[in-house]
Amino acid sequence: MSSVLQKYFPMIRTREAILQEITTTPDLYSAFQKWDKDQQDAFLAYCTGQKGLHILHDPVFKEILNPELSPGRVEELLSLILGEHIKILHILPLESPRIGDEHSLIVMDLVVKLETGSIVNIEVQKLGYRFPGQRSACYSADLLLRQYKRMRNEKSKSFSYKDIKKVYTIVLYEKSTSEFHQFPENYIHRFSQQSDTGISIDLLQEYVFIPLDIFYRILHNKGIRNQLEAWLTFLSTDEPEMIEKLILSYPQFRCYYEEIYTLCQNTERVMDMFSKELQELDKNTVQYMIDEMQEEIDAQKETIHKQEEEIQKLKELLNELSSR
Repeated sequence: MSSVLQKYFPMIRTREAILQEITTTPDLYSAFQKWDKDQQDAFLAYCTGQKGLHILHDPVFKEILNPELSPGRVEELLSLILGEHIKILHILPLESPRIGDEHSLIVMDLVVKLETGSIVNIEVQKLGYRFPGQRSACYSADLLLRQYKRMRNEKSKSFSYKDIKKVYTIVLYEKSTSEFHQFPENYIHRFSQQSDTGISIDLLQEYVFIPLDIFYRILHNKGIRNQLEAWLTFLSTDEPEMIEKLILSYPQFRCYYEEIYTLCQNTERVMDMFSKELQELDKNTVQYMIDEMQEEIDAQKETIHKQEEEIQKLKELLNELSSR
C-alpha cells in the first residue's frame, strides 16, 4: 500500500521491500524478531511513510537537528521560541547526571552555549514529571552554578559576576502534566523573574514550557498559522496528511523529510535507532507508573492523616464529656 508521502519522497520503500531485506539478513531478522507485533508494525509504518518518525526522540533529533552538523536549524527554532536572534557557539557536555537521576523520563536533552555566553538547555519529556516548576528551577540553578564555577576557573582573579550570563530552560512535553491543561488555548508558556516595583535587575534564569499535546489539538482546529507553529508541527506530527500540509505551506521542511527518508534506506541504522527509542519508552513507562503510584500513596497518607486528626478530636470530646 502506497502512502500519501511517496509522491513527494520517491525514495520511500514499500513494506514488502523492507521485509525482504530484513528476512534475508540474519542480524536484522534476529533483532526484528525480538520486537512484538505492534512494534514491528510501527517500525514498518515509519519506514514506508505510513506514519512520521518521532523527530524529538534523541537518535532522530541528532540525525536531523544536530547543532554541530546543521546549526542553522536549531538556531532558527530557538530564535522563534525565545523571540530573539540566537547564534550557537558550541554544544556543552552533560557534565553530570541530573539531580535525582532524572533522565528516565527525558527522551532528548541538549545544552548549548550561545555566542552571547548564555546557556540554553532544551529537553523533551515523553511523559511530564510531577512538579514541573520545582524540578526545572532546580536544574536551571544547577546549570547556573556550573557556569559560575567554569567562569571562576577560567578567569581566576579577573572574574566578575558580570561574566555570568542568562540560563534558558526550554521543556517540550509530548504528554504534559495537569497544570498545562488548565490553559487549553495556550501551547507556550514563558517565565522570567520581575519586580513588583518596576526595578530592572537581571536575575539570569528564564523558562519556556511547550505542551505539544495541547499544541496538536490547537493545530487540528486552527491549522499552521506561523513559522513557530510550522516547527512545532514538524516536531510533533506523525500524520502523513499533516506532513503534506506542512511541506506544501513551508517548503523548507521538505528537505528535512528527504533526509529522514533517505536515512530510512539504511535499514540497519534505523532499526538500531528504533531499538534505542523502545528502550527509552520502556524506562519512561516504568518511571511514570512509579510516579503515579507515589502520587496515590501520598494522597492516601493525606487522607489517613486527616482521619487520625478527626479521631483525635472525637477522643478529646469524649474525654471532656466523660469528665463532666
